[in-house]
Amino acid sequence: MRTYQTEVLVIGGGATGTGVAYDLAQRGFKTILVEKRDLTHGTTGRYHGLLHSGGRYVVKDPKAATECIEENRILRRIMPHCLEDTGGFFVTTPWDDPDFGDRFMEACQATGVPCEEISVAQMLREEPLLNPKISRCFRVPDAAADSFLATQCVAEAARQYGAEVLIYHEVIRVIREGDRVIGVVCHDLVKDEEVSILADMVVNASGAWAGKIAHMVGLEVSVMPGKGVMVAANHRVVNTVVNRCKMPSDGDIIVPVHTVAVIGTTDQRVADPEHFAIERWEIDLMLEEGDKLVPGFRQMRMLRAWAGVRPLYQETKVADTRDVTRAYTLLDHETRDGVMGFITITGGKWTTFRQMAQVTADRVCEKLGVERPCRTHEEPLPALFESDRHTANGYHYLGARLTDIESHKSYGDLVCECELATRAVVEQAIRDGNAHTLDDIRRDVRLGMGPCQGGFCTYRVTGLLHLWRQTPVTESNVALRDFLQERWKGLKPVLWGAQLKQERLDEFIYLSVLNADHLPGEKASRLGPVMYEEEVNNE
Repeated sequence: MRTYQTEVLVIGGGATGTGVAYDLAQRGFKTILVEKRDLTHGTTGRYHGLLHSGGRYVVKDPKAATECIEENRILRRIMPHCLEDTGGFFVTTPWDDPDFGDRFMEACQATGVPCEEISVAQMLREEPLLNPKISRCFRVPDAAADSFLATQCVAEAARQYGAEVLIYHEVIRVIREGDRVIGVVCHDLVKDEEVSILADMVVNASGAWAGKIAHMVGLEVSVMPGKGVMVAANHRVVNTVVNRCKMPSDGDIIVPVHTVAVIGTTDQRVADPEHFAIERWEIDLMLEEGDKLVPGFRQMRMLRAWAGVRPLYQETKVADTRDVTRAYTLLDHETRDGVMGFITITGGKWTTFRQMAQVTADRVCEKLGVERPCRTHEEPLPALFESDRHTANGYHYLGARLTDIESHKSYGDLVCECELATRAVVEQAIRDGNAHTLDDIRRDVRLGMGPCQGGFCTYRVTGLLHLWRQTPVTESNVALRDFLQERWKGLKPVLWGAQLKQERLDEFIYLSVLNADHLPGEKASRLGPVMYEEEVNNE
């Protein structure tokens, strides 16, 4: 068995885990991060893409709101190329309590969230598709975030400080000697072998899976997986983040992210963060609520649906996951449970990942008896792709990729026309991003995330992966099938109208013309997607 030795081992390759690894490596610790799939495979890659101003929580969860606005300002400074400065509206629709706006304004002032009320006429000048029956509008500093790019930038920064990032390494056993955790055993899914990693300190930053990792140590950590379903429209319905001005509820926010607009989200408790269904009522609810913000929303073309699972932590039982705080929690298992060498960071929001990492690294310093200050709030994160350097006042803007293509005259090198992904950026993702699957490339360059959902780019990128990896043809074939299945995973809940026609065309291309189902090789690989469960029919 291969064995690694390190000072600190971080479990979890989402925003929090990579943030912890970066902070620790920057402070001079020898650090290894393990993730059972690719980075952002879990909750980080399955949310609506919002950089919170804190406005959403000012009334119900002021602690979380204050954390959000503090980190909002820091992330704008250190990773603007991962953010789009859309701004945010909180609007009062005819279905909302008109007096809530006053409570909202007062709570914003109390928590330090900048807020100004603007006229409905001004709102409609900026966002003409919004419901003209909206009675009040408040402006806050929300923004759109590319969590895929941000996490890769944080991981790259960690590597530059000497950290090792081991993807496709699933923790199957935690090594405990008496009252101390000394490491883990992982299954390397790519090489199909076990790997031992020994560490002075183990940080459990596995999000919704934190309870499962703690259970391997023999500890109880009550993480409540809260499923949130989101749906993407095929164009930017709005250019501003739009929230309903009311207590947080289902389907009350639309976020413009790159070329699409995402409406979310439900909040349903599930038993297992790995296995759950997307129910028809959840899709219907998103469309119905979207209509209240943008009349005609439900008639628009929907690209796909997906669900992420929030890691909600609560020591006492509550009936509704929306009653669980969105603030984060750091658990020191030596003081809490008498087990040394093991701490858990859980809860929180994507917006607060850097702050969560800082308090976790502070505790690691305390446990290892050293004093090393945090600097992650000071140093800008690296830009990974040349198009990231085309910015508007430092922030990402929608035309950045087109600007890059025009400047290099690379019109004929498009691999994915929907998202303007060129051969150069795809090859960079394969070469430098350590991509093992087509879905890994998707997360790096947004491959296949446009209206055709991989219809015209999947066979092209399969050829490039085969060319660069020099893998047997059978492995390239299974990579293609895995990716088609991953795209099908999110298409299935929204198969009607134009998207049904698109999927029928994709079916002709891959099943009828390319005979993808019968090409040599396995039908699926162990790196393939975990499909959503079939919904329970209660009729």
